[in-house]
Amino acid sequence: MFFFNEKSLGAPKYLLGVPKPFLGMPKLEATSSKSVQDYLRAIAALSNNGDPVSTTEISRYFNIAPASVTEMLKKLSGNGYVDYSSYHGSTLSTKGQREAQKITRKHRLLERFLSDVLHIDQGKVHTQACEMEHTLSDEAEESLCRLLKHPDTCPDDGKIIPACDLPFTTCEECVGLHKQGLEEVGKRQQNLKSICSLKSGVNAKVSFIRGEHRILQRLLDMGLTPGTQIKIERVAPLKGPIEVSVRGSKVALGQDIAANVFVESIPNKA
Repeated sequence: MFFFNEKSLGAPKYLLGVPKPFLGMPKLEATSSKSVQDYLRAIAALSNNGDPVSTTEISRYFNIAPASVTEMLKKLSGNGYVDYSSYHGSTLSTKGQREAQKITRKHRLLERFLSDVLHIDQGKVHTQACEMEHTLSDEAEESLCRLLKHPDTCPDDGKIIPACDLPFTTCEECVGLHKQGLEEVGKRQQNLKSICSLKSGVNAKVSFIRGEHRILQRLLDMGLTPGTQIKIERVAPLKGPIEVSVRGSKVALGQDIAANVFVESIPNKA
């Protein structure tokens, strides 16, 4: 079992000054889906905006020998999850990013469920979610999201819950088609990011808007419709508003509303 602290996107507690527990080493020989997800989530947690993560950082994260980490990274690289270099570190591939985002989404949905529905003590919510996230099926994840009315953040530290991988542009589409069955809708191929995670100067295209009709209508009134290209003009410090250029105008979005807008990054024009 791993003892992660969600405040660091799953980092072990000893990284935050808590006494170091024995974390245990992910099983390498089987390369189980749990081991894969734990490593991908660790790289996502340690990476700064996609920068390479060193083997030393990952070994400290799990409190295991660097040689064991290297062995696992080579396996992940061979399976297309990681771009690995012994000298430059590891970065997540598109496939790896998708998997890391998915396990993070399941974890944070479970935290919301355990806290809001089951009223589990807040100090136990994270550990319980860690134990459950690897066995939650995609179908159960989708149903859990609808049950919770499409939450945007997890309960303990307010981190954004990633968007689902269903190919919808709004939650209303998902709810409408759910009654007919979602088996044939397929999966979204793009890795979407919340506007809140972008830096100033980034160009992007709105792909998905999360939330109930009130939130959707508010964003539509601002011109933030699915398919619209935008540019991040300014990100205020201390979780202040985000200024966005859209359709020739500039609008300021509070963090609470911006957390519900998910985009695909597009190359900046030369």
